[in-house]
Amino acid sequence: MNQNEIHLKNYLRIIAKRKYTVATVFIVVFVIALLGSLNYTPLYTASAKVLIEKNENNPLLTNYRYGASYDPEFLATQTQIIKSEPVAAKVVEILDIKNTYASYFDHPPKPVLPPVEWIKNLYATLLNAIGVGKIPVQSPRDNASSGNKPSMPPQAAKAVPSGAGKYADKISHGITIEPLEDSDIVTISYTATNPIFARRVVNAVTKAYIEQTFEMKMAATQHAIAWMTEKSEKEMTRLNQKEQALQDYMRHEKFVTIADRIAIIPEKLTEISTRLTKAEIERKELQALNDKIRKLPSSLAGADAIRAISSDATLQSIRSQLIEADQNITELSKKFGPKHPVIKRARADVAQLKKRRRKETKRIIQSIKNEFDLARAKERNLRALFDKAKREAARLNEKNVRFGALKRDIETNRLLYDALIKKIKELSITDQAQTVKIWVVEHAKTPAYPSNRRTRQQRIILGTLLGLLGGIGLAFFLEYLDQTVRNPDDIERRFGVAVLGMVPLLKSRKTRPERVVIEEPASAFSESYKAIRTGILLSSAEKSPKSLLITSANPEEGKTITAVNLAVTLAAQADTRVLIIDADLRKPRLHTIFDIDGSIGLSTYLAGVSNQDAIFDGPVPNLFIMPAGPIPPNPSELIGTGRMRNFIASMRDKFDFIVLDSPPMLSVTDALLLSRIADGTIVVIKSGKSTYEIVKRGLKSLADIETRITGTVLNAVDVKKNTYYKYGGYQQYYRSNASR
Repeated sequence: MNQNEIHLKNYLRIIAKRKYTVATVFIVVFVIALLGSLNYTPLYTASAKVLIEKNENNPLLTNYRYGASYDPEFLATQTQIIKSEPVAAKVVEILDIKNTYASYFDHPPKPVLPPVEWIKNLYATLLNAIGVGKIPVQSPRDNASSGNKPSMPPQAAKAVPSGAGKYADKISHGITIEPLEDSDIVTISYTATNPIFARRVVNAVTKAYIEQTFEMKMAATQHAIAWMTEKSEKEMTRLNQKEQALQDYMRHEKFVTIADRIAIIPEKLTEISTRLTKAEIERKELQALNDKIRKLPSSLAGADAIRAISSDATLQSIRSQLIEADQNITELSKKFGPKHPVIKRARADVAQLKKRRRKETKRIIQSIKNEFDLARAKERNLRALFDKAKREAARLNEKNVRFGALKRDIETNRLLYDALIKKIKELSITDQAQTVKIWVVEHAKTPAYPSNRRTRQQRIILGTLLGLLGGIGLAFFLEYLDQTVRNPDDIERRFGVAVLGMVPLLKSRKTRPERVVIEEPASAFSESYKAIRTGILLSSAEKSPKSLLITSANPEEGKTITAVNLAVTLAAQADTRVLIIDADLRKPRLHTIFDIDGSIGLSTYLAGVSNQDAIFDGPVPNLFIMPAGPIPPNPSELIGTGRMRNFIASMRDKFDFIVLDSPPMLSVTDALLLSRIADGTIVVIKSGKSTYEIVKRGLKSLADIETRITGTVLNAVDVKKNTYYKYGGYQQYYRSNASR
């Protein structure tokens, strides 16, 4: 809760800080909205409710199966038809707008005040609204009666269109269609400055829409019938040509005989194929036997091993006779000698039998060869016959395929022709049927009140909200773009460095800021330095720093003013001796502020030219001043010497506080060298000028050399613009002290 409260205060602080920006944006937007609301012309809106459905009752209209509730594109399509130019043209024709338009708007236009009088009225209205007084507001009629010719309001100043096309375009763009949720009813509306004209236009639109839908259906049906009739005539001519071509083909190819042959050819092919297979088997068997015979030697030895030869009956008889002859010779050889005539005769018979066997074997071999040649010729003849039958079957099949193609083409043409004739008859029957059913649920009535009567209040309310939100948004945006340090919270939150106090911006040109504490000790300016003095004294739990370095990140941030006024404030305490040293050896100012001799000072002491006699008495008791002296060519080398450190150490015993005014940190290194000598460093930050980036770089340069930072001083704070300075009643308190 505490965190949220802090955030809310920050937001309110930003709004209060940028209150002029918020007020300017609010006034500009509010005045624009007020001007727009005052320029008011009453508009009247007439509406009619129409039920639009698809026709689902006609069974012949197979393309329309779903209602509008199931077709999201249906009402969108009908909306475009209602707002189409043909419907608007019909409205122009029905109402004869081209001739009667002026009669609806022949009343005098609403008088409008001249700009000067209108501004006076606005001023009077605002004063009356806040209760300042009762100022009479001039009426436009008063202005009209005074002889001034009123100007035309925007709506009444419309030029009367010339030509029916412009009227139709005006009506088409003015029609609004709004479907009612969860229903097929749509609301058709039209807005005009004349309520009667608005009513008549809406009712005419519903009538024109119904007529246009019917005409569109009639035109589409007639076009479809004409196209289908033309197409059917072409298909009928093409069908007759196809049928004639089929008849010619059947007559040329003698398709009746072909049909019989087509039935016989498969059986013939089967028979020839069977015979060819047998002949091929027989030829292969004879070829194998012939190959064996071909391998026999010329003596025909081994021919008996061939079964086709050995199985011959004649050879078997000869073989039996040879066996008997051999047995006879064997028996005779037992009785007679080899040269016996009987033996010779028996052997001659055996030779004769062998000769006969050889001759018979050759005969069988020749017979086998003849059978092989015959089988081969038979196979060749059957194969040729089979090929011929196949070619004939292929030719017949091609003719049959051609016949089937012609027949299917005729059937396709006939189906298309029949479908066209059927569709023509259907369209002829449904010619008077509507694909869209339209009923006027509620006719438009003359509106009694303007439809924009709440526009003025809405514009004022909207202008108020937009002006307020826009002003606040712009204030936060400008605050986001502003990267300068403006309040102590920014310093403590971003850098973690304590803020010793804030010094208000001194706008008076009569008082020098370096002497304001001396001349006006009771002012808010002086009190801020007293608060800084308190912060320094309480900055350490053990003891407060005796030597203080006053510096800043950039020039012209008020470090010299802070050093002088802080030294005067410290010296104002009882028995407190304060020495202020002008350690800015580049642009010294203390000798001019206190009007003392600047020919000797810190530079001459560090150079060994002078001693500690360069310390002068200040304008107030217990304040002593050491000017910078002449500007040396090497300030950094002088400050970095041990003589400077010894000098500060020797002054600690003589003074309670030593205040060192130094150059800016980011410009030269003098301040960094002095920060190592001083007990504490105070960084002066100028409100509204020092950016976060510059302050961050300055504090980082001190932190890098481990300088003890006593705190920061926020200088030149604009009391009127800085809301933080107002918290706690500081401003009021300081004012009361100043008045005392």
